[in-house]
Amino acid sequence: MAVRTAVITAAGFGTRFLPIAKALPKEMLPLVDRPLLHYAVEEAVEAGIDRIILVTSRGKTVSEEYFDVSPELERALETREHPHLEEVRRISRMADIITVRQREPLGLGHAVLAAKRAVGNEPFVVYLPDDIIHGIPSATHQMLPVFERHGSVVAVEKVPPERVSAYGIVAGDDVAQRVMRLSKVVEKPAKEEALSDLGIVGRYVFTPEVFDCLERVTPSAIGELQLTDAIAMLVERGDMYSYAFRGVRYDCGTPVGLLKASVELALERPEMAAEVREWLRGLVV
Repeated sequence: MAVRTAVITAAGFGTRFLPIAKALPKEMLPLVDRPLLHYAVEEAVEAGIDRIILVTSRGKTVSEEYFDVSPELERALETREHPHLEEVRRISRMADIITVRQREPLGLGHAVLAAKRAVGNEPFVVYLPDDIIHGIPSATHQMLPVFERHGSVVAVEKVPPERVSAYGIVAGDDVAQRVMRLSKVVEKPAKEEALSDLGIVGRYVFTPEVFDCLERVTPSAIGELQLTDAIAMLVERGDMYSYAFRGVRYDCGTPVGLLKASVELALERPEMAAEVREWLRGLVV
């Protein structure tokens, strides 16, 4: 079955970005000249996905409004023959955006489960918008054939030993180039207990079976539902794979990570690269 639905989780508090996250959702922070959320929607649309389910929470209407039609702005830009007119129009027509509310901040698994009714009985991609994956083709383009051939699949990349405790770490058997059939997954293990150096990052393609697993997951000590626990259940059923994508992932979940990504991506923009490069040279002492 073709994948035509994406779930983008955008309901968290963004505490690493306080105090700005108190007023502006983390996923709306700018990466160069567009919000993080834009990159996730654009990647989905370019992979042929035309139905976006945005999981938000109270106080995040700005995330929805970004993709809404803005007739007044369009008229003003049209009058001035502004170069950004077509880009503004394209943003509001990128995809069919459906918003669902995660009523309590009870973890990533809970956020995905909140989208169950909107997703229905079909496969879907999950995006974490603060994981920007820069690749040609995109990570989604790379993962969809793996899903069609094998089944539910998560994106993985090698992580340094000192960082394994920040990821869900996987182990398994190779079944194709860059593809493993998973035999085990552990959430945030200690360095000495890590199964491998492959950590799960922010792209997942699931069948609706994951919702059944999420409904069976035992909440953590602080009441959260962990998506990794549901993935572990799929692993036990023998129906979970990983894919080591081609490309570069930018972890924009911290201020320093966002800053690094902004500089690197600006250097790839022809209209910005020369000025940014000159500025960087001036910083070297």
